[in-house]
Amino acid sequence: MNKTDPRLWMWSDAVEMLNRADRLHRQMFQPVARPEAPARHRAPCWEPPVDMLETDHELLVLAALPGVDPDRMTVSIQNGVLTIAGARVLPPELHRATIHRMELPQGRFERQLALPPGRYEVNRPRVVNGCLAIVLRKV
Repeated sequence: MNKTDPRLWMWSDAVEMLNRADRLHRQMFQPVARPEAPARHRAPCWEPPVDMLETDHELLVLAALPGVDPDRMTVSIQNGVLTIAGARVLPPELHRATIHRMELPQGRFERQLALPPGRYEVNRPRVVNGCLAIVLRKV
């Protein structure tokens, strides 16, 4: 590669970054088996991406779960670990549809997050703009 022409190396770097992002995206949504989980939860699952933000009074966790029914999710804290679990399923009317592209993961998901030291109380999780918003009040 000719490093003297910035258009060439910038384009090459941009293409490499896109390829790396695509590989990470595929890895993130690859089903994962959890051997440490109880027997009923050992089926492969995918992990949603999350953001965790802390203020003086609470911890906010946002999990990207577009299309997931809130009634199919559970949120719990045990031994300082927040667990978000549930399932994303296709609506029944789509079972007979021709799928041209399907990038959102289906099936069981689970995400475990170690929480910062402290005691937390889970306020009712709610879905906001395709994300599960969990507010953990510090107690």
